[in-house]
Amino acid sequence: MSNYELGAGDKIMITVFREPDLTLEAKLTDAGTIIFPFLGEMNVKGLTVGRLKDKITQSLSGRYLKDPRVTVSVLEYREFFVNGEVNRPGAFPYLPGLTVQKAISIAGGFTERASQSSVLLEREKDVARQGIEVELDAPIAPGDVVIVEESFF
Repeated sequence: MSNYELGAGDKIMITVFREPDLTLEAKLTDAGTIIFPFLGEMNVKGLTVGRLKDKITQSLSGRYLKDPRVTVSVLEYREFFVNGEVNRPGAFPYLPGLTVQKAISIAGGFTERASQSSVLLEREKDVARQGIEVELDAPIAPGDVVIVEESFF
C-alpha cells in the first residue's frame, strides 16, 4: 500500500540498519506525531511510509550518521468502523484490501432489518463526514465508517 497515508492510531516500525538505538516501534498520537531519537517529536500524519523513510534518512544524514539506511513499515493499521444494522457494530482492525462487504462480514453480517442496497460510507478524509451511498465492493480505508441503513418495507 505505497500510497497509504499514516494517521493517528497507526503503529509503525522504524529500523535504521546497524543502529539498534534508532530502531523503534511507535504508535502515532492523536495529533499524528511520534518521538524519534535525536530528532524529537515529528509530525508524520499524512505521510506515506516512503516519504517518512526519506524524511528520517535526510534528517539523520550528515549530522548523526554518514549513510543511514532506514526502513519504515506499518505494524498495525488504525481501525475502521461499522454502524447501523449489523450484528456486531463497532471498531475493527483494518486489513489491506478491505471492501464494504468484507467489513460488514467482519461485523457479523446484516441484521434482518438491514437494507442491503443502502449502505453509506463516511471517508475519514472527508472533513464534512457526509456519508455517500456505495456498492458492496467499494474499497474502504482505515478510519472510514460503514453505515448500514434500516430497510423500510
